[in-house]
Amino acid sequence: MLPEQPPTFRQPSATERPWWWRLEDAAGNEVAAEGFAGQRFLSQADAESWVGEIYAELAEAGVDGVTLFEHERQVYGPMSLHA
Repeated sequence: MLPEQPPTFRQPSATERPWWWRLEDAAGNEVAAEGFAGQRFLSQADAESWVGEIYAELAEAGVDGVTLFEHERQVYGPMSLHA
């Protein structure tokens, strides 16, 4: 059995993890793919690695494209998940 988290443990805030992907359908509308939506990252490299590792799973979950944001600033996208 693992010990409980220390009382000072807290989830990182959006300010501490500013990078995130908007998951989109073919029309560019945001979709909430269960288990994938809401992921936030410390760096652009972390965000790009994550989507690179699971893009096939995202596509299977109905995601057609992704757009990368840092806080509310669109960095690039939409980027298709299909060849």
